[in-house]
Amino acid sequence: MEKVISKDGTPIAYEASGRGPALLLIHGGGSTPERWKLISPRFEPHYTVYRVAMRGVGGSGDATDYSVERQAEDMAAVVDAIGGSVNVLGHSFGGLCALEAALLTANIRRLILYEPPIVPFLPPGFVDRLRALLDAGDRDGVWATMNREIVKMPEHEIEVQRAQAAHAARLAGVHILVEALLALERYRFDPARYYAVIVPTLLLVGGDSPAWANRATQAIQSAVPNSKVIVLPGQQHIAMDTAPDLFAREVMAFLNE
Repeated sequence: MEKVISKDGTPIAYEASGRGPALLLIHGGGSTPERWKLISPRFEPHYTVYRVAMRGVGGSGDATDYSVERQAEDMAAVVDAIGGSVNVLGHSFGGLCALEAALLTANIRRLILYEPPIVPFLPPGFVDRLRALLDAGDRDGVWATMNREIVKMPEHEIEVQRAQAAHAARLAGVHILVEALLALERYRFDPARYYAVIVPTLLLVGGDSPAWANRATQAIQSAVPNSKVIVLPGQQHIAMDTAPDLFAREVMAFLNE
């Protein structure tokens, strides 16, 4: 495992496997690099796959500031530490941090964003409810409430994730999900900022994803000049788990254009 020191002094850990051009995978809020274990083998024969742990997760250092701005700096630091031209794939909150990182480094070759939550989508008091569950020690309740009520994940997909070996690590880091949601409440999407993101950008969205995911995808497509949308039919927020062949095929087709 390698580490790089981010701009504010936070150590950010990442690991690599495979061979070929660099592909950095950024997990979402409340998740871990383990979430990529199922999909990584599909990329590794063609790419050197880097899986980063966001601040507060795994081997990365904890911090007092979990804002989108600081976490974008983390991702830009990893891209620059990898060196050369790096393809970047970010999921959910990780996708937002990847988008922001594209404004901080010139070393991103292609950018893939899977349903970054850039539009307001949390009901009043929701984060307080999660904080209360966390304070009560109900980490699974935090995770499940988020996925049921906001992600609109059906019960069979919740059970798919609960059965994964990575779920224990996911729950161990679920407090970072609350931090990510607090960061999102403070974040404001300004389309004019993203006209400067000129790298080819793929926006992935599930065909059955909730309305907020479609609104966010459309807003980013309108703001990022060289972007296109691919809809993953029949999928929602975790197609890398529920349709890994489809997910990998669309990603690699874009990277190979």
